[in-house]
Parts: sequence; C-alpha cells; structure tokens
Amino acid sequence: MDYIFRTGVEAYSRAGFPDEWKLHHQGGPTGYAGRDYRARPGVKEVVHPNQAFAWNPSISSAKSEDTIIALEDRTEIISAHGDWPMKPIEVESMVIARPDILRV
Repeated sequence: MDYIFRTGVEAYSRAGFPDEWKLHHQGGPTGYAGRDYRARPGVKEVVHPNQAFAWNPSISSAKSEDTIIALEDRTEIISAHGDWPMKPIEVESMVIARPDILRV
C-alpha cells in the first residue's frame, strides 16, 4: 500500500499540486467502516487480490472518488455509471475514462 500511496502523491506533484494530498485523506480499502484503514505515508498493510478500495484524490474544492477492485494484474473501476458523461484522460500511456462535469 505504501508504494500505491507514494505513486499517488507523486502524481499530485507532476500535476503541479505537490501538497494538496495533505488536505484530505486519499482513500483505502472499503468495507463496513468509511475506510478499513486510510492510505497514508508508511502504511504497512498489503493490498490483496479481489480487495475493494475507495480512492478519492482531491484538490482544494474538488474531489474525484471511485471504488475499485484490485485484481491480480490490474484494477477495475466498479463505480462508473453509464449515464454520466466521461472524458478520456491519458496517464502513463494508458487512456482512462474519468467522470466529466455534468451539465443539465
């Protein structure tokens, strides 16, 4: 989990927001509590295959949250909704569909 957390923190820096991760918890495995434990520096817990996580990066006044399943060789976003507008975002040569702003 520490590697995953550090990778997220590095993404904030690359996006030009190096300290924003400190303003809100970033997520962690989801269960019956808000998070079974929270991702944070130095966390020792291990990510297991088929474990569910809620991940919620934020920048002041904005937050994006997804629920994912950590599979053996990839993650699968299970919170995407087919009726919500999506926007393709390229990350490290992968294209990921992210929620766009809903205009009503």
